Amino acid sequence: MTAAGGDRAHNQAQYDQARYDRDRYDRATARLDAPLAVVDLAAFDANAADLVRRAAGKPVRVASKSVRCRALLERVLARDGFAGIMSFTLAESIWLARAGCEDVLLAYPSADRAAFAELTADQELAERITVLVDDPAQLELIDRSRGGGCEVRVCLELDTSLHLLGGRVRIGARRSPLRRPEDLAALAALIARRPGFRVVGLMAYEGHVAGLGDRLTGRPVRSRVIRVMQARARAELAQRRAVAVRALRRVVELEFVNGGGTGSVQSTAAEAAVTEVAAGSGLYQPRLFDDYRSFRGRPAAFFALPVVRRPGVGVVTVLGGGYPASGVAGPDRSPVPYLPAGLRYDPQEGAGEVQTPLLGRAADELVIGDRVWFRHAKGGELCERFAELHLVSGDRVVATVPTYRGEGRTFL
Repeated sequence: MTAAGGDRAHNQAQYDQARYDRDRYDRATARLDAPLAVVDLAAFDANAADLVRRAAGKPVRVASKSVRCRALLERVLARDGFAGIMSFTLAESIWLARAGCEDVLLAYPSADRAAFAELTADQELAERITVLVDDPAQLELIDRSRGGGCEVRVCLELDTSLHLLGGRVRIGARRSPLRRPEDLAALAALIARRPGFRVVGLMAYEGHVAGLGDRLTGRPVRSRVIRVMQARARAELAQRRAVAVRALRRVVELEFVNGGGTGSVQSTAAEAAVTEVAAGSGLYQPRLFDDYRSFRGRPAAFFALPVVRRPGVGVVTVLGGGYPASGVAGPDRSPVPYLPAGLRYDPQEGAGEVQTPLLGRAADELVIGDRVWFRHAKGGELCERFAELHLVSGDRVVATVPTYRGEGRTFL
């Protein structure tokens, strides 16, 4: 079969699956009022298994910001191949550690003085949580915030961005200022001499590979450019990360070297210097992760909005819908009308705060009270809009679990 034929077959299979899934989700939630959010457990579990397969024997640390539901974090951590949580705030890290998680890596620097006071006053918390540091000033803040003398576990972060044309062109997220292996080693040596801290790990997140799809629908030239860039970025980073790890190991004892993300699990795991990979969005498979050649996940998280108006032929209006994802504002950050197939936004209105008109022939098949199912552009951000997730197996809701928001936790 040709590549084009394979794509057509895949698209037809997706269409057939979508029709089947819409019927299932409608039946499962028939007694519930929309707006509501669901997670398809079969798809969630299949995505988890695929992440483990792609990690090829290296443990997968689950990124909590891409899940934001404790019940689902616990579900995935109970599977072989997953180990530990990558958190996004120190307050969240403490909450998860007190709930029983024994290995929490905070993936972003914190300035939460109250949380540092709590961390340094509790030996169990201090043993379970590792905080990110990339600047001596962060150490000063922690020391000024201390509520006790517990040793703080520290992870350093390597800047992964790709520099071209002698550094005049930079591709990648602006994260750590530590780019050169000698910069990492110097900070590690400083921390090793400073009482109350211990360097235990290195993190390097290559967002321009892990979070940027290389197969953009209808954009073949840009897709090829992205693939060329990512191939160069992977090669450059693999070499620099290996040198950085060797430099650090001459100064401190590393427990782990973390790298990757959903879109780069297999390539990052292949690096000998990396001991674990991180992933989270791949569990829900939001829209932005459809554009990869190397893997195809199953959409697992959805939200449903009710039809409340029929303004005219080929138009329906649903309640709510303005749930944009973070990042550079643009159409790719909006949720995608998913089921029934064939609906699109009105370009003059887009996704609205309180109501959203949708256009297309499929609109004429919908009546007041019917549901339109959407996919969010990103992972866990959906959970900031809903207090609970209905877990669907087959055509039944088998459990309803709170999101972070549903537990009264809005960390960011």
